[in-house]
Amino acid sequence: MNFTQKSLTNVRNNIGKYIIKTPVFRFDFIDNLCGCNVIFKCENFQHTGSFKYRAALNAIKNIPSEYKSRGVITHSSGNFAHALSKASNELNIPCHIVMPNNTPEFKKSSVKLYTDNIFECEANLKSRELMTKKILKDKNLYFIHPSNNTDVILGNSTCTLELIEDYQNLDYIFSPIGGGGLIAGTSIAIGNFSKNCKVIGAEPSNVDDAYRSLISGKIETNPSTNTIADGLRTNLGTINFPIIQKYVKEILLVSEEEILASLNIILNKLKLVVEPSSAVVLAALIKNKSKFKNQNIGLIMCGGNIDFENLKF
Repeated sequence: MNFTQKSLTNVRNNIGKYIIKTPVFRFDFIDNLCGCNVIFKCENFQHTGSFKYRAALNAIKNIPSEYKSRGVITHSSGNFAHALSKASNELNIPCHIVMPNNTPEFKKSSVKLYTDNIFECEANLKSRELMTKKILKDKNLYFIHPSNNTDVILGNSTCTLELIEDYQNLDYIFSPIGGGGLIAGTSIAIGNFSKNCKVIGAEPSNVDDAYRSLISGKIETNPSTNTIADGLRTNLGTINFPIIQKYVKEILLVSEEEILASLNIILNKLKLVVEPSSAVVLAALIKNKSKFKNQNIGLIMCGGNIDFENLKF
C-alpha cells in the first residue's frame, strides 16, 4: 500500500473521537541523565492501557461489511486481545480471542470484560495459529493480525502524528520493536510529515530478530522468547518489514538488566506505570546517550499493563 498524508489524516479523523490523545511529559531528571531533551509519549494512558487500541479500532472499523455480524478473531496473549475485544464491543461486532493457556489471569480478566469468546491453546505460536485457523473456518470470521496488518499499522501511526504535531523539532523518535506494527506506524508518520526526524528501534538482546532482520535483509526468528519485555516476544511480518527497512535508521539492543534498571527509573523516579516493553526505549537511550547528546528525542511508552506479581527487580 502507498501510505500518504491523506490516508494517514483520514485514519486519524476516522478514529479520533474514540481514542485518547495521550499526554506527553518531560522530566529534568531524564534530560540531565541522558544529556538531551527527552519527550515521553505515554500510551499507557490510552484506552486498555496501550497503543494497540488505536490499531484495533482502525482495523475493526475497516472490516468487510459481511463480517460485521459474524465477527472477528485474533490470537494474542495480552494487549491486542484486550484492545480488539473493547473496540469490537464499542462497535457491536462479535469478537473471538485465542490466548495461550499460560496468559496471566489479570490479562484474561481484562478481555472477559468485553467478550466471552475466549479460547485457550498451548503456549506456542504454532498452537495459536492452528486454533485460530480452525475457529476462523468453522465460524467464518474475519482475522485481524495484531501487527502484520495494514489497518493496524495505519491506526498505530496516529500516536506519532499526535507527538510530532506538538513537538515539531524532534530529531529522533525511539520505538520498541516486537511484531513491528508500532514502529511501522511510527515510520510512515515520520516519512510523510517530518523532514528531519529519524526513527530508532529498541529491542531486547534476547529477542533480537528485528536487529538481525535489518542486517540480513530477510525476516529472522528467535530461538527463544526469554525476555521480561513480554510484549516484544513476537516476530516481524511481511507487511511491516519493508516499511521498517525503508525508514528505520538503526535498531539498538539492550540487556535484561538494562531493561529492569530503566523500568525501575520510570516507576520509582518518574512515577509512571509502564510495562517492561516501554522501558526498552529508555534503556536504549541511556546506553547510547553519547550518540544523542543535545538532541530532541521522543520516546514512545507503548503501554502500562504490567504484571506486578511476577516482576522482580
